[in-house]
Amino acid sequence: MKVMIPLAEGFEEIEALTVVDVLRRAGMHVDTIGVVGSVIEGSHGIRVMTDKRINQINPNDYDIIVLPGGSPGYQNLARSGIITEILKNFNRQNKMIAAICGAPLILAQIGILENRKATVYPGFERKLPYPRDRPVVVDNNIVTSQAPGTAMEFALKIVELKLGASAAKKLKEELVVA
Repeated sequence: MKVMIPLAEGFEEIEALTVVDVLRRAGMHVDTIGVVGSVIEGSHGIRVMTDKRINQINPNDYDIIVLPGGSPGYQNLARSGIITEILKNFNRQNKMIAAICGAPLILAQIGILENRKATVYPGFERKLPYPRDRPVVVDNNIVTSQAPGTAMEFALKIVELKLGASAAKKLKEELVVA
């Protein structure tokens, strides 16, 4: 199971790094991908050195893409033609697309959420076709979540969907998640 997490300037650190950590603990191969450069600064001033840059990967090698939110991180991801093409291709192939906070808006903008239920950062619901007020929403290959406070539940849902409920339960116990 190979996961790519693209990072753009202004990404939300909790959302990105919680997911990286949880998925790696679950045994998934996770690459953080710098959309522009290899040192990316988050929305709260934390700099992260990515595993790879966008021009160094073949998106077809990945099974899952996870989009962190954060402002202006999700807007910077939305402006990347490479990222939007990867998302469209993943959706055509029914590969998992996971987005948290403001990042589900990217999916809505490029038409991926048509006829799909999703959640988003509170206050942005009107920008989604079928918004749901839940921490994590799954609709086919799309997993969405609301905010930094839901990052752990979001990451564990990805584990559950890809590795099974018992793997997610075991990890939840190890992490002492209430």
